Amino acid sequence: MGSNTEYPLSFIRDLHTKMEDNKLSLVYQGQFTQEITRAFVAMTEHSMNQIDEEKTTKKRVFNVMVECLQNICKHSTEYELKGVEESSIFVIGLEDDQYFICSGNHIFNEEVEKLRIMLEKVNAMDKQELKDYYKQVIRDGKISSKGGAGLGLIDMARKSGEKMVYRFDPIDDQLSFFTLQVKVRRKKQE
Repeated sequence: MGSNTEYPLSFIRDLHTKMEDNKLSLVYQGQFTQEITRAFVAMTEHSMNQIDEEKTTKKRVFNVMVECLQNICKHSTEYELKGVEESSIFVIGLEDDQYFICSGNHIFNEEVEKLRIMLEKVNAMDKQELKDYYKQVIRDGKISSKGGAGLGLIDMARKSGEKMVYRFDPIDDQLSFFTLQVKVRRKKQE
């Protein structure tokens, strides 16, 4: 009955236990596409509907999810063009009164400092400052070919109402691994 090799089976059980212990409902590692993004949103929506999640909370979680996933997709395309094999990770979970959405992807080392500065700037802003800054970036038209000059980060901060947690882990002289965590508090049902 089955193979003598237990590693894959015990690994799956260990992973399942770790996911339960860490309140993870979805973990995906690999290449990301728009189709995968749509599938994640559908799976998360189904999961949130099962617990009768409040509509405003769902909308905020979806917004943050899509921004994270679009960021990964944009970088994946850029890496393919430069011949770098890309494998990213996306995690979503629910613990107590908040959802946590985490993503991890490779970025070029030359982008690290610019991204760190933008994250620090956005994290230092309050709700009104974020709103004003978002409008300013749109008004000034500082949108590059890659995207929105940090609009995604600003929007995630606005929707979550929380500070983003991040880190950069150097891999080699060309790449670092960028990890981002955004939390979204559940709105209490009335």
